[in-house]
Amino acid sequence: MIRRLGILLLSLTVIWTVAVGAARAEAGKRVHNGMQILFSPSLPFAFCTIGAVGTDKYGHHIAMSAGHCLKDPDGTYADREIPDDVAPVYDRADTEFGPIGYVRYFKDPEGSGTGHMTKDYMVIELVPQVTLSSQGPYLKQTGEVKVPDGTPSPNAPHPALDTERLLATGDNELIVSGQTGVWFGTIVDNTGGIYRSAAANLTGDSGGPAIWHVPGTELPSQDNNFQASGPWAGITKAITLSLPPFEYTSSANILADLRTRDRAAPAGVFGAGFEVTANP
Repeated sequence: MIRRLGILLLSLTVIWTVAVGAARAEAGKRVHNGMQILFSPSLPFAFCTIGAVGTDKYGHHIAMSAGHCLKDPDGTYADREIPDDVAPVYDRADTEFGPIGYVRYFKDPEGSGTGHMTKDYMVIELVPQVTLSSQGPYLKQTGEVKVPDGTPSPNAPHPALDTERLLATGDNELIVSGQTGVWFGTIVDNTGGIYRSAAANLTGDSGGPAIWHVPGTELPSQDNNFQASGPWAGITKAITLSLPPFEYTSSANILADLRTRDRAAPAGVFGAGFEVTANP
């Protein structure tokens, strides 16, 4: 496996199109963390990755990814709810299925090559024809990480929930997966809920899964086929020039911002109260 340093994550230009045709009628297509996604089938190399799959407090089926995967220079759609099906999302490995979901919210990079500092996330509502799964190619997600005594996310309302508090540096490890397989590394820096770790990612892994290594549980290795399980801790954000170069947006930042926006929206927002699915 190869580590690449000093690479800025992929940013895609928004192409707002109405999907041609509906998803195939049969139900059961599995959507999971680590799935590579496209925003236009005509751009197969402009892809990002799903970080977590579950449901929100309103019963919507939801997938999370990175906000910087899309740009909206005109400001028509960024940083607001998108109730209409104008931004389809496809499984990169199976675009013939049709859209697996539609973008309902994303935070524009706002000129930054690595996305908004604390709110770099995207909410995708999944279509009824797919099945939610907590099992990715390498990572099994077991709920959301909770840090009862942790520092609140800068996005959190007061009082912060345990899922809106941050992992401390030094002892906590992230386990992540992407194009080069599965990696793990200690959280060596936490700035505003952005974790920095030696756990590696590549361009295109943006939005991909990060879990917390529960102390005492197995780390991924050849002996266990590089599988690992643990609570969802965040999504892949950036590769920077700092060392170690790999950054991850904490799940606490995402969940806290969703709750803050939901409080301010009379009709609520997609993704509020997000919980990782327990489906295998």
